[in-house]
Amino acid sequence: MIPRWASSLKNSRPLLHQHSPRMLPRLASSTNPMAQSSLKSFVRTMFIQTESTPNDDSLKFIPGQTVMGTGSAEFTDTRSALASPLAIRLMGVEGVRSVFFGPDFVTVSKVSDTPWSIVKPEIYSTLMEFFTSKQPLFRTEEERNLAGPQDTRILDTDSETVAMIKELLETRVRPAIMEDGGDIEYRGFEDGTVKVKLKGSCRGCDSSTVTLKNGIENMMRHYIPEVQRVEQVLDQEEAIALDEFSKFEAKLEQKQKKDSP
Repeated sequence: MIPRWASSLKNSRPLLHQHSPRMLPRLASSTNPMAQSSLKSFVRTMFIQTESTPNDDSLKFIPGQTVMGTGSAEFTDTRSALASPLAIRLMGVEGVRSVFFGPDFVTVSKVSDTPWSIVKPEIYSTLMEFFTSKQPLFRTEEERNLAGPQDTRILDTDSETVAMIKELLETRVRPAIMEDGGDIEYRGFEDGTVKVKLKGSCRGCDSSTVTLKNGIENMMRHYIPEVQRVEQVLDQEEAIALDEFSKFEAKLEQKQKKDSP
């Protein structure tokens, strides 16, 4: 059974959204009975939950309705977000670093030096206006299909070991990680090593190493003897950032040694 490594970190906080400042004043000030009726419906139906994640810079927003339905999609820059009207609006909120769509939730990650108190109101407003407008999540069905993960689809060319790895990732690992607002992507199997990529709230999370080693790797090794280890694959920009941080730490350590008596 896969461990629920992040369950103790969750803190569900159901919140009635503070209605959009662009729409609420117009409804409230109107004398039109239909507008007043719309306001009452607006207040009654939009109930957005938030859940914390193991990553302090990521929050899971649950709008109470289907988002992706099946699969997931991640947007880490403006170019990728162009496929989705909601993603491009969220990426336009100052302080937002990335957006992740799950089956029934949206995970938003911010830059570390921006407090949630600044970005949350605009995120709430954007989510409310989008879901009440009934717009499609993606501009075209083709973009919707391309956004969903295809990594765990078992191919005719897959070995029995690879098929088992994909099956475990899809049925046991992915659902548990999605509860924490993230996802996992299969990137290959070679010389006993399963290569994966963590997404959503798991991207850049301090506990991701614990998740990989104490959770996923132990389970994989238990069920599949051919698996020896599980390693995370980094995107180019992530690898560069990690390398620069390591260099900075080394310089800082050298300076401290010189300054010490």
